Amino acid sequence: MSAAEHRHRLVSLALPVYFELLAGVMAGIINMVWVARLGGQAVAAVAVATNVENLLLGVILVAGSGTTVLAARARGAGDPVALRSAVRGGWALWALVTPVVAIGGYLCREPLAQLVLGGDEGRSLALATGYFSIALPGIAVFFATNVVDGVLKGAGDTRTPMKLSLLANGLILVLDPLLILGLGLGVRGAAISTVLGRTAALGCGFLTLLRSGALPQTGGGTSFRIKELGTDARRTASTGLPMSADFVVRMAGALALVAVVARVGVSDVAAYGIAAKAMYVATMAFYAVRQAAAIHTAHQLGAGHDERRTIGRQALLLAGTLGLAAALALLATGPWIMRIFGAGGEVAEAGTLYLRCVGPYLVLLACFIALGGVFEGSGGSPALARITSCGVALQLALAYPLSGWGLPGICAAMALSMALQCGAVARTYRHTKQPGTAGV
Repeated sequence: MSAAEHRHRLVSLALPVYFELLAGVMAGIINMVWVARLGGQAVAAVAVATNVENLLLGVILVAGSGTTVLAARARGAGDPVALRSAVRGGWALWALVTPVVAIGGYLCREPLAQLVLGGDEGRSLALATGYFSIALPGIAVFFATNVVDGVLKGAGDTRTPMKLSLLANGLILVLDPLLILGLGLGVRGAAISTVLGRTAALGCGFLTLLRSGALPQTGGGTSFRIKELGTDARRTASTGLPMSADFVVRMAGALALVAVVARVGVSDVAAYGIAAKAMYVATMAFYAVRQAAAIHTAHQLGAGHDERRTIGRQALLLAGTLGLAAALALLATGPWIMRIFGAGGEVAEAGTLYLRCVGPYLVLLACFIALGGVFEGSGGSPALARITSCGVALQLALAYPLSGWGLPGICAAMALSMALQCGAVARTYRHTKQPGTAGV
């Protein structure tokens, strides 16, 4: 394939993924818009609670990403046996992980809320605990949806996950005002509407898998032993674990950063939470390019074509352009973004300043995430996870002293850390094996 053909394929895969991810982000934004009417403490509680959910997404990425990559390789190779193995492995991991997270999270909801709020014993703690009491058991639905998406994307279908996400988002849009304000459920209403919307989308997802034949047929006389199921699960886990670790470390760093921001003030925590939601509109575009690069890379390798360097260059071009556009947009529209969320006073001022300072970090993040897709699709994610772990540790080490400058200091720590991560991943990428050899 030519560079233009690779770029076209990446765009065709990434566009539906972006709208799928954006719909999920919009659900969080809709929640924040309605919760903002309850005051700054409610905003802070929901902001940190949804950051925890983002962290937990990284846990199920072991199953979702592993299924996507293995299914894409099987599709490229035309191997239905490998495809069945990938699907079984994804669901086996879901069954293992979900009870631990859902039940354990519910039992530890109050200590967890206290931890992410930096020890705050005020009203925000009670609000965050109430949100967790609904959202953490409901994480089972979120995890199952991720596995369904992994199966579909591995089969080359990124449009159906987009439609399912839009369905969930539409239901949340209708239910939020009814539950949060109409029935007076507050932040619990936001959690309930999110779980209900996702549950409806998951049901439609299962129906789609059954009707479309995306799940491979095993035949009436085919069976598999528990030992084989364990092998499938281990294969999926070994493929998805590095990507999961990369995401978990990055989200854990973002969560720890909230505690650092809390040293500056409650208004800054609320501003940071709102600004982070707005930034997701941009960063989800970067992750869409990453998923497209992972799917396309895995499919090409499965078909026996090693074009990782060309795919990487095209992914970098797309994401870098998106990152620059996002930085300029946030620079120009910061005050309007804060008004959309209903923020005013000190919260609006702090959030606007943050959005105007975060541009360099966004451009660097776009480049890092894009190249990560090539590593993920070709089995090179362990190197990426190591770079991310070191980068996040450095970010927190820098953020603590620089927080004395307020949110601009936080932005500086993020940009410096990401610059070093980009340098490390570029060096690793330059050592990518030439076509015809193994490894990254």
